[in-house]
Amino acid sequence: MHASMKFVVAVGLAFSAIAMANPAAVDAQDAAPAGGRGGASTAGRRGGGPQVLVWAPKPIQMTQYVAPNRPHWKLSDVLAMHAGQKSWRQPIIRDALLESDYVQMAPGDSTGRIYFGDDPYWFVVWDGQVRVAINGVEPFVASKGFMVQVPPRVDFSLETVGTTPSLHYEMRIANAPIFYMDMTHEPPAKAGVTWYKGSQIAPRPAQLDAAAAVPTYTSLGRVYVDFLKEVVAGAGPFRQGAFVSDDRSFFNVIRGPGAPPAPATNLGHFHTYGTESWFIAEGQIDYLIEGIPDLISAFPGDIVTAAQGRFHRASSGGQGQATRIATNGYPQGLHVYQTPAGQ
Repeated sequence: MHASMKFVVAVGLAFSAIAMANPAAVDAQDAAPAGGRGGASTAGRRGGGPQVLVWAPKPIQMTQYVAPNRPHWKLSDVLAMHAGQKSWRQPIIRDALLESDYVQMAPGDSTGRIYFGDDPYWFVVWDGQVRVAINGVEPFVASKGFMVQVPPRVDFSLETVGTTPSLHYEMRIANAPIFYMDMTHEPPAKAGVTWYKGSQIAPRPAQLDAAAAVPTYTSLGRVYVDFLKEVVAGAGPFRQGAFVSDDRSFFNVIRGPGAPPAPATNLGHFHTYGTESWFIAEGQIDYLIEGIPDLISAFPGDIVTAAQGRFHRASSGGQGQATRIATNGYPQGLHVYQTPAGQ
């Protein structure tokens, strides 16, 4: 095949060919959301419509990982980098669409009252306890495994309670501005920014579905999910699927039993729009990423990232159940699969 033609690919059709060759591996690697909101559906993720061959743009040179981005952030490495520090923030992902950080806050530390003007904000608590006070929502304490989301233009605060530091993994839209409401203290210094004390329309309280059995926004779905209780322990009502889903963000819980990894000939898929990342919430997840010579095995608290345009696949490894929470900048998340044999 000519070099300029080597990335002839299929949307959907290639998936069908791979599935026939190794159904279990593909089911583990490309599990579709069990449910979605805000327009998220399986149609853009697993070929819910007619299958077609297409020419898809793929970089000739593989997209490089530019710091802080890396294929695999081990939680153990993050913690070692900040050993002895009570409060810290570690950048994990800086992409054209999304950003993420690991954040530790000492007991008593608080964000103060803040809000994001036009974008959602979401996080996973992974250690300690965080008191979450969202305008319009009864304050609650989030412990390990809680997933929380806050709508745009709704003010909130996070505060570490108890006697040990809290640790959370937060995600937001790239370059989303944060507004601070405490007029008695200037916000933390930020490169290239001066803090201007300006007037603005006040943030609004969150609009909740009063009839819902659990705290639920009228437009975004659940306020929070206790992953360890509802999913791992099976108490429900949340099982898996989209937790965050809007026009610019998607946070999708994918859970399945351990299985042998697919053969190296199964490249998985790539995305043309940007990176895809995963927070490992349970068990072991194995990844093959184009350009990375070895299989990546990731464990709870780790983050794995596939750079834009790189083929990648994921499967549940080890014994028992494993969960990854896939994150990307579009709810449809169009997948481009490898060329079917003979095509």
